[in-house]
Amino acid sequence: MKSTSATSAQETPLLEIAVVGHTNTGKTSLIRTLLRSTRFGQVEDAAGTTRHVERATLFAGDESVLNLHDTPGIEDVYALQDRLHLIATRNKRSTPSELLEKFVASTPLNDPLEQEAKVIRQVLRSDVLLYVIDVREPVLEKYLIEIEILGKAMKPMIPIFNFTAAHRAELDLWRKKLAAFNIYASLELDTVAFAFEAEKRLYQKIQSLLEVHYNRLQRLIDHRAGVWNQLCKSAARRIAGLIVTAACYRVDAGEMQSETDTSPAATKLQNFIRQAEQCCLTDLLKMFNFTDKDIELQNIPVQNGYWQLDLFAPGVLKAYGLDIGSAALKGAAAGAGIDLMVGGLSLGAASILGAIAGTGWSTYKRYGREIQAKLRGTRWLCADDSTLQLLYLRQHELLDKLMNRGHAACHTEQVGGQPERGRLPEDWQQIIDVLRQNPAWGSLSGEYLNDAQYGGIEKRLVDALLKIQSH
Repeated sequence: MKSTSATSAQETPLLEIAVVGHTNTGKTSLIRTLLRSTRFGQVEDAAGTTRHVERATLFAGDESVLNLHDTPGIEDVYALQDRLHLIATRNKRSTPSELLEKFVASTPLNDPLEQEAKVIRQVLRSDVLLYVIDVREPVLEKYLIEIEILGKAMKPMIPIFNFTAAHRAELDLWRKKLAAFNIYASLELDTVAFAFEAEKRLYQKIQSLLEVHYNRLQRLIDHRAGVWNQLCKSAARRIAGLIVTAACYRVDAGEMQSETDTSPAATKLQNFIRQAEQCCLTDLLKMFNFTDKDIELQNIPVQNGYWQLDLFAPGVLKAYGLDIGSAALKGAAAGAGIDLMVGGLSLGAASILGAIAGTGWSTYKRYGREIQAKLRGTRWLCADDSTLQLLYLRQHELLDKLMNRGHAACHTEQVGGQPERGRLPEDWQQIIDVLRQNPAWGSLSGEYLNDAQYGGIEKRLVDALLKIQSH
């Protein structure tokens, strides 16, 4: 038996929305932004790019919720006004919407107003109109005539202010002019500088105008909010994985022939960090449905430093299942075979190695190579603190740009050598210290992803990255 809500959703036709306005105001761009896709329609900085009505459908999971109709721009509003006046003189008893219907019916193909007829035809078929306004344009008479003509359809109309990011004064002027038409339910939805909350408010405004579609629109809001939040979280986790990989990666300093950044070991380190960051960028672009033309990542300057595992660090001992006051450390004896590897070592180092061996073969298998390297005095070349800080801040800025980039944007975002904004997590140094004490995490295999300590580090990084949503 089907629920009442499900039956109602099936019986109610899809919500039909006409995206209308003058040429080159961003109608196609708006739909691209709502679809999260650069593939819909054609966007160019030229008038009359859209020549026909095109349709796109928004879904809440498998449920289709609404159709968006991209319409051509109204190019000759004065000729349209004159034609409607002529029709009105011949049909004095017709209502405003009937006059529009007569205009559509009487406009043949190849008529100079054929494009305007396409727009009006779709307006009459739709439930609500989204009138897209480029606030950078002055409030000219032709725009006010357009609004007056569209109002004859007697359909709810929501003005959508586009390109608002740096044009607040122009936006205020547009609001005042629209108030003269008793239009107050407008919305800022910049198709270049995207904000998910603005999209959410769009659906909520439609809900307030069309009660019959309220529940279906709420399912769309809930679904898209969930998808957006999961997308941002997945992106933050991918960045956290990059930081882990970079912090855990090291090269045996014994390979170095000199102390310079041009040594083979230093070059190997630099290439690894840069390639890891580029791979992360590729994954993030796919997640947000962008291409490599949208973001350009400048090479990160990689500096190196030396690092050695600290056997006595509390974080390391905890990873081995030990603590400083444990009985294992107080009186552990080296296990069979371990004596051969630790011959000649200090009693403290041998006791620790024996205690670790006593915790089980899996633990020793995981950390044994690191301990042996430490006991032999091996030094590792790794990315230094400033490099890791810069890497994190660059990714922080990148995520900010991706979360706030509309799919109508045509410019290429730059992520440079020095980030424009962002800050490190408050416990940053502690995070890096733990990562360096767990170099095996750099493999990001399934075994380590389930590690509780790793999970705690990842969560701290993710939480810090996602704070930018509220900025």
